[in-house]
Amino acid sequence: MGRIWIGMVLIAAITTMPEMVTGVSSVAFVSSPDLALGTLLGSCCFNLCILAVLDVLHGRAPVLSEANPRHIASAGYGVLLIAVAAGGMLLGRSGAVVSFGWVGIGSVALFVLYMIGMRRMFLVERSQQWPAQGVSSAHYAEIPKRRVYFRFSMSAAAVICAGIWLAFVGDDIGETTGWNASFVGSLFLAITTSAPELVVAMAALRLGAIDLAVADVLGANMLDVAVIALVDLFYREGPVLSSASSSHLITAAAAAGMYLLVIVGLKAPGRRKAFGIVSWYALPLVGLYILAAYALFT
Repeated sequence: MGRIWIGMVLIAAITTMPEMVTGVSSVAFVSSPDLALGTLLGSCCFNLCILAVLDVLHGRAPVLSEANPRHIASAGYGVLLIAVAAGGMLLGRSGAVVSFGWVGIGSVALFVLYMIGMRRMFLVERSQQWPAQGVSSAHYAEIPKRRVYFRFSMSAAAVICAGIWLAFVGDDIGETTGWNASFVGSLFLAITTSAPELVVAMAALRLGAIDLAVADVLGANMLDVAVIALVDLFYREGPVLSSASSSHLITAAAAAGMYLLVIVGLKAPGRRKAFGIVSWYALPLVGLYILAAYALFT
């Protein structure tokens, strides 16, 4: 299936589970759409910062110089999804709300666009790959299937319980400190729930699978935005994009700017790093993230 497809869909679906559970819990149990959107959109920004971390760890050559140019398409699709989410928030501010029941049209559009994008990426990846070869599973033959299913189920349950707990923790942080829910979700919850993407990306880098690492980051971001549709389904008080604070537009703008840096970095990554440590696009990525966090705080 190709490393790009596996990273964008299969691995991204696993690493995005904390964001999904925390986002749904934020509206289902805490009734805080700002915590939910802060977690999802803030994770997009933090995930893009992971590319800067990988760049520092990747020896003397820019990490995006060894990534497949086909990642430009997925990054561009990420910009489109962010723009649709921001458009849904702006429509909510203007009062022009269109919904199916309590689910906003913007959330439905995000889900449909995500499915179309994944289908197109799959077809492109399949056309670029050699025929699949048979793979022996003898390495795992000694592990009983029941044990595999049990461990997987327990791991999934742990992620779900932790995600639910995080929603309450984020709400308590906001009440204790007086910080707004948008800032708490975009910073604290987003960084915590994005830990799987960071670990997987660093592990893929150690294996030399740069395309897998980049695809996981970009695929997780696309899924984070698409999860807004699921969050909207659990938020019964109206379209979640219309109910959330307009401060999330700051995060959306920062994410779009960071995406554009990644796209340019994929097209013209350069051959060397400044002082042999960091590429030209890494510092602006981190700078935009810090600037957005400061804007949300103030």
